[in-house]
Amino acid sequence: MTLPTLQDQPNPLEQARSDHESVVRLARRLVRIPSRAGIDPYEPILNELEGWLRRHRLESRLLVDDARPLGLACDVVGDQPGPHLVLDACVDTAPFGDETAWTRSPTSGAVAEGWLHGRGSADCKTAAAIFCHLMARLAGQRRRLPGTVTLLLDVDEHTGGFGGIKRYLAETAGPIAGVMIGYPGLDHVIVGGRGFWRADIIVHGKSGHTGRGRDRPDQVNAAEKAAQLVAALAQHQRPGPVDQIIGLPPRLTVTAIHGGTGYSIIPDRCEVSVDARLTPTFDRTAAEELVGQLANDVDRQVPGGRPSEIRAHESWPAYRLPDDAPVAQALLTAAASYLDRPPAPKVAGPSNIGNYLSSCGIPATAGFGVAYQGLHGTDERIEIGTIPAVQAIYQEAVLALLNGQVGSRSPGDW
Repeated sequence: MTLPTLQDQPNPLEQARSDHESVVRLARRLVRIPSRAGIDPYEPILNELEGWLRRHRLESRLLVDDARPLGLACDVVGDQPGPHLVLDACVDTAPFGDETAWTRSPTSGAVAEGWLHGRGSADCKTAAAIFCHLMARLAGQRRRLPGTVTLLLDVDEHTGGFGGIKRYLAETAGPIAGVMIGYPGLDHVIVGGRGFWRADIIVHGKSGHTGRGRDRPDQVNAAEKAAQLVAALAQHQRPGPVDQIIGLPPRLTVTAIHGGTGYSIIPDRCEVSVDARLTPTFDRTAAEELVGQLANDVDRQVPGGRPSEIRAHESWPAYRLPDDAPVAQALLTAAASYLDRPPAPKVAGPSNIGNYLSSCGIPATAGFGVAYQGLHGTDERIEIGTIPAVQAIYQEAVLALLNGQVGSRSPGDW
């Protein structure tokens, strides 16, 4: 059987323009449902999305962990064998911050002067709305569609737990050819990111009453000792050179300090939290060795009490897709068909789900989407006029990947 070529498929931009008003309506409804990570319940927004998918004859399943919702997954399975692709968009959000500083309510979902306003409009509820409509379009073509496309709508992204993607992969059999994450921005296709290593350093001292003599050798102020450690860590904010693979340097940041009780007790314990952004040449081992050496140096300078402890948390390595990675090439080629200024590949400074997927051997792009302003900040908003082109680009990229036709077309073929 001969598979259809891309020229045989319906024109993605025409379909996206037809969907435009519906995409905006769904995005507005999603923005109006608060879904701040770790603050709001996730059931209302997942119910809204499940209902939309069901009304468009798309079945979804809830991803849970100990009855805690982690997201929705929805599959479109073609009638022909082919690769398995995943479209991912988180629908939990960052906090609102100072609501009095917003021009409009963070949950207004207002449309004004060509912009859709509200928390999550950029990251990533508009992408979720676009992907829902794209799935409906693909479902209408499933008889001539090779492979499988899964929509993953994640609500455990902004917590840093990434439970949705982890649960989905745990439940999924067979290889995944690629993942495309709908983080916003028209200027770049994100093809990598710095990794991270996070740890708490527990600095120990010996307590006593603050009113007693300070020259007693058996009293060590853990807070003051921790301050020396913080100062030492601050001298290594950039612990290595620019990495030649990803084009970014590593970074070390003190993110929290906790310790002490009241005013009359010399603290005997203080915690210092550290976030290290990793590169291929400054990896997890290098971060552990540097922080461990600095902690040991402070222990020698301020003897007394137990040695400092390092309690490491989750760590993901840095990654960069190869230049010829199909999942990136498909987006870049499709974007050149529709945008006057095609995006360029870029490695992001922050880490993202793509880092985790890379550690699982799954190639992922971690950003291309609508134009935006105020991401995670005050007055977050997206430019609604950029929605149709983004939807068309993703549709063309998905079809090219499913049909094994990445790189077979020139930008002017449509």
